[in-house]
Amino acid sequence: MTKFAVRKNAQGKLEILDRIRKKYVLCTDEEKVRQMTILYLTETLNVPMSSIAVETEIKVNNLPKRTDLIVFNSKMKPALIVECKAPSVKISQDVFDQIARYNLTLQVNHLMVTNGVEQYFCYLDFEKQSYQFILELPDWSAF
Repeated sequence: MTKFAVRKNAQGKLEILDRIRKKYVLCTDEEKVRQMTILYLTETLNVPMSSIAVETEIKVNNLPKRTDLIVFNSKMKPALIVECKAPSVKISQDVFDQIARYNLTLQVNHLMVTNGVEQYFCYLDFEKQSYQFILELPDWSAF
């Protein structure tokens, strides 16, 4: 398993290296979950780091919002949205509503919500106007 690079900044606060953004960021509980999720995506689902966008701004009803992670498929079309929460944050309907709002703009077929303790995966079928919770996400090549 890949180790995470951490350091203390000039103010003495812990920072963690974000391998996607290639910079150190404040090591919050949510950021730890985001970095663990990036590891899962790259090492388990074989997602190339170049196909992951971190904290991307999107417009939802003309309001700026920021997604935690977007995974793009081999054609560079958005394929997965990931919402990360700190372990202390319960995965609730509000969290699912949040990621569903993001998907109004992105229209991806896969969603993931995690707090590092619990993970939920969802597949959306726009043609049938249905969704289903799934046990795991497919390998990146299937996106």
